[in-house]
Amino acid sequence: MDFHFDHSWARDLPGTYLRLAPDPAPAPRLLAFNRGLAAELGLEAEALEAGAARWLSGAELPPGADPLALAYAGHQFGGFSPVLGDGRAHLLGEIVTPDGRRFDLQLKGSGRTPFSRGGDGKAAIGPMLREYLVSEAMHALGVPTTRSLAVVATGEDIWRDAGRLPGAVLARVAASHIRIGSFQFLAARGEAEKLRALTDYTLARHYPGAEGALGLFDAVAARQARLVAQWMGLGFIHGVMNTDNMALSGETIDYGPCAFMEGYAPGTVFSSIDRQGRYAYANQPLILGWNLARLAEALLPLIDPDGEKAVEIANARLAGIAGLYRTEWLAVMRCKLALAGEDPGDEALVEDLLKAMEGADWTLTFHRLAGAVEGEGLLRPLFEDFAAMAEWLPRWRARLAPDAAALLRRANPAVIPRNHRVEEALEAATAGDMAPFEALLAAVTRPFEENEAYMLPAPSGFGRYVTFCGT
Repeated sequence: MDFHFDHSWARDLPGTYLRLAPDPAPAPRLLAFNRGLAAELGLEAEALEAGAARWLSGAELPPGADPLALAYAGHQFGGFSPVLGDGRAHLLGEIVTPDGRRFDLQLKGSGRTPFSRGGDGKAAIGPMLREYLVSEAMHALGVPTTRSLAVVATGEDIWRDAGRLPGAVLARVAASHIRIGSFQFLAARGEAEKLRALTDYTLARHYPGAEGALGLFDAVAARQARLVAQWMGLGFIHGVMNTDNMALSGETIDYGPCAFMEGYAPGTVFSSIDRQGRYAYANQPLILGWNLARLAEALLPLIDPDGEKAVEIANARLAGIAGLYRTEWLAVMRCKLALAGEDPGDEALVEDLLKAMEGADWTLTFHRLAGAVEGEGLLRPLFEDFAAMAEWLPRWRARLAPDAAALLRRANPAVIPRNHRVEEALEAATAGDMAPFEALLAAVTRPFEENEAYMLPAPSGFGRYVTFCGT
């Protein structure tokens, strides 16, 4: 079995990792395997599936692997930690596809490292299957994301607040694991030459058309603004937008306490540890700007040798982030509403819709607009008070593009990972039944196909939904 591994990170970025092997899983058993992704990577899917339980659990290193734990820093809920790093993950290497694309293959939940900060370095089945499920749903929705190649049960129990749980390892595929925190780690240590090397490496890997620290910042800001606008269009709440969870590739990474909003409420928070609502739905664009400011701070030594001038240049860039995001967000919303071209009144049209639909199901409201091009369709039952929506609909219809109904169906999913369905699937999988997970995965990876069993909101007795990071 040839994984086509390369190890450019180990070659080009000394001082940013520790070389160590994952913990061997005592009794690995394959729970989920992504044959389609294996084929996209140019791997022999059948041979990989046969050996996945060993190779993707730590039980046996894949041929050519050189496992690393990456070092990074980060602001976690606003507080800076100069050393974080992979506390339960091992980068096995970079897979180079037949067409020359490069992807990291990382094990998550694969054991303690010097960055574990007192943790056990392990993961439970539930959180690893959550990341598999939601990342593959995001991919199907067209959102840049890390992907999930496999989840392997380790045969080892771990202890969490909920008690003893079966352990698992996730095999994650990413364009790279370069984070804002990767730059903060070197900047905090004053290692300017290594910071320059990381900048050059990131440019070569992700933005070959850009130049220097400012070129990198501009390219990252553009991708991150587009990414967060896509999250907002889907009602997706990342839950833990710390700087160590923001990838410079522009991919969604680290699906911990994430969830999709059902009833529209700007202040929605799911994460059990986000007690102040820092990463609430409506705050995600603000945190985008905050995180990019932290990247700019890390890049200051490379922007200009004169510190005051570097700050002035960086602040000028940061002043444009809000407008950059707003442009991306408005483009997402124009698409979701099938508007014809661009009109100065579009922003007000969108804002008035959001006021009218507060409390209504986010996904179903947008999905059912296709049936409301000429009438109410099935919208009215979603609203306690339909008056504001009834006033808004004629204004919207006056702006519709030709073939609006077809455009709306292509832009607005019917199926998302509904929180009650996710929990049902993860509870069943933890108890040994993978059938609900497999059925849900099949539904969310065909998100634009109507599937009533997976379209409906949680029943009234489901209660307030709370997510946990799984560490």
